[in-house]
Amino acid sequence: MMMKRTCITGTGSYLPEKILTNADLEKMVDTSDEWITTRTGIRERRIAAEGEHTSDLATEAARRALTMAGVAPEELDLIIVATVTGDFSWPATACLVQHNLQAKRAFAFDISAACSGFLYGLSIADSYLRAGTAKKVLLIGAEVFSRIVDWKDRGTCILFGDGAGAAVLETGGEDRGLLSCHLHTEGGCWPLLYQMGQGSRNPADGGGCEPSNPFVQMQGNEVFKVAVRSLCEAGEEALVANKMAAADVDLLIPHQANRRILEATAKRLGIPPERVVVNVDRVGNTSAASIPIALDEAHRSGRVKQGDVLLLNAFGGGFTWGAVLLRW
Repeated sequence: MMMKRTCITGTGSYLPEKILTNADLEKMVDTSDEWITTRTGIRERRIAAEGEHTSDLATEAARRALTMAGVAPEELDLIIVATVTGDFSWPATACLVQHNLQAKRAFAFDISAACSGFLYGLSIADSYLRAGTAKKVLLIGAEVFSRIVDWKDRGTCILFGDGAGAAVLETGGEDRGLLSCHLHTEGGCWPLLYQMGQGSRNPADGGGCEPSNPFVQMQGNEVFKVAVRSLCEAGEEALVANKMAAADVDLLIPHQANRRILEATAKRLGIPPERVVVNVDRVGNTSAASIPIALDEAHRSGRVKQGDVLLLNAFGGGFTWGAVLLRW
């Protein structure tokens, strides 16, 4: 007897109202619309309003996913929030979302895997559901990167946007759902992409050994080279594990880092552009939120159809990366 698979029964997303265009950035930093578009494919991104926090974005995306799934907050067993820009160092942003939703039965925690966070969360949720520890799981990717970028650094501030995406996960049928998850880490590469923030290396009293810099630090060229190779390897790993080929993939929904990475990855995997979901031009890089936002948009527009095979892949700080293959 085959075990029933973990299925996504509802999706939701939320983007702040404020739009920051490349033309706006031209007035803030030494850059141009042509420079940004050529190198990243990004034309605009969303920015959270003053007083609008990661938990707020996450809660709104969650409500939309729950509505689609027909699941009430009080039915949830578990809430996972993937984020590196939580409201606080602690408590977990998931705790705040649990309170906002009044999901009193659910236990809640955050995971930190940067842009790969949603995929890591899918694997964790799948484990809880397969073990029977939870029956209904809410997984959210949410970020407010606008609060941790240096708006004078044109190498990073042009890339990131704010937003949240969510998915409700339940045990479904044998012929659909998550087929496999493939996750990887290379901790030695952390200096290529990180944010110091506040921690034991940079304590609140300022007495740490490391220089204090609150903003995202990134060596873009080095990240690009590792990202494309790693994304392709993870995607191929997922296909081989399920005895599939690129031709079997109906949609590739990648982390929306920048268009050059998306195009290079799809080309190496052998997936044509028309089968790649891209929204980076409108929302920028929203880190852990990017895949669930793109998934929700594709789902609600009718681009995702029952029986479709979806390949999700992501790469982020840590380094963390991975791929998930599922049948809708």
